[in-house]
Amino acid sequence: MLRPRLLAGIVLTTAAGSAAAAEAAQRFDSEHGPVVVTEVASGLEHPWSLAFLPDGRMLVTERPGRMRLIATDGTVSAPLEQVPEVHARGQGGLLDVVLAPDYADSRRIYFSYAEPRGGRNGSAVAHARLTDEALEDVTVIFRQRPDWEGQHHYGSRLVFDDRRRLYVTLGERNTARGAAKDREAAQALENHFGKVVRIQADGSVPPDNPYADGGKGRPEIWSYGHRNPQGAALHPDTGMLWLNEHGPMGGDELNVARAGVNYGWPVITYGRDYSGAPVGDGITEAPGMAQPIHHWVPSIATSGMAFYTAERFAPWRGNLFVGSLKFGQLVRLELEGETVVHEERLLEGLNRRIRDVRLGPDGALYLLTDEADGRVLRIVLANTN
Repeated sequence: MLRPRLLAGIVLTTAAGSAAAAEAAQRFDSEHGPVVVTEVASGLEHPWSLAFLPDGRMLVTERPGRMRLIATDGTVSAPLEQVPEVHARGQGGLLDVVLAPDYADSRRIYFSYAEPRGGRNGSAVAHARLTDEALEDVTVIFRQRPDWEGQHHYGSRLVFDDRRRLYVTLGERNTARGAAKDREAAQALENHFGKVVRIQADGSVPPDNPYADGGKGRPEIWSYGHRNPQGAALHPDTGMLWLNEHGPMGGDELNVARAGVNYGWPVITYGRDYSGAPVGDGITEAPGMAQPIHHWVPSIATSGMAFYTAERFAPWRGNLFVGSLKFGQLVRLELEGETVVHEERLLEGLNRRIRDVRLGPDGALYLLTDEADGRVLRIVLANTN
């Protein structure tokens, strides 16, 4: 049963608040003072993505194939109708959701999901018009090719740039301990495995994509050699697409996705196979393959991420926040240009799989926890501005 919670923003900004909400709040130490975590809503089944609507409500996807609206008082709606069927097996299902750049006029949303395809499946992107009860005019604008039988590594983060072009991160679809030959698809330009693709809002190909003519690779491809990009965000100053991706046992990466660049998987990696053996030749560098700007050994199982651009918490401005599925942490990265100069692990002891990280309109950070009883959590830095 879905259990609404009093919206944390109301609790933390009123003079008194409620005793029950105060008891629910958790405090964690940080380098800039106490971090307060409050539950906004619970009872969500493996929530994957969160988007804020202009009226303050939240739109949340659940991996089994449901979308719900969360009201400003924390009430969780019934599932929206007319969500397309999803392949909800393994890591597949209903995944990311974002608002169209013209949402205020069009009420259009974009979402990614694992699409069933007659015994096989593949990542797909669709748009639809959002109402309070349903999705209308659902239209698929992109399908990952070829179809595949596996249940892993869908990637599937969606990011619009300032020219309304849509980036889609796509995993290489290899199983956790799959055959080495399957991994090599990330290096081939005739498929969409292990790629970032860039398309127009209607699914057409931007003419300045690196393979727009289709002569050397699929025209939608923007960059390649990725393993499983699980977080993506547009840099607020440069407009570049930043993404994180899972390594195997070690070797999670933070990258800046540039046109036509090869990011190396599975030829180079800072991780090892799950057996402990090297991946391929066990090398970390090779000519023509980009180095990550940051990597994690051991893996933290990176997930959603967001740049902090609000005015509310000055110590966090310009920082990048990355979720961790493995350790249940929120990682704060301080940056100088494209260099990570400091890393802090927040929320140690929270012990929840963090799937998504979003900056809210109130200047707080919001997290989704990937669990059978998944939560929406609100994060603030106490006693500072």
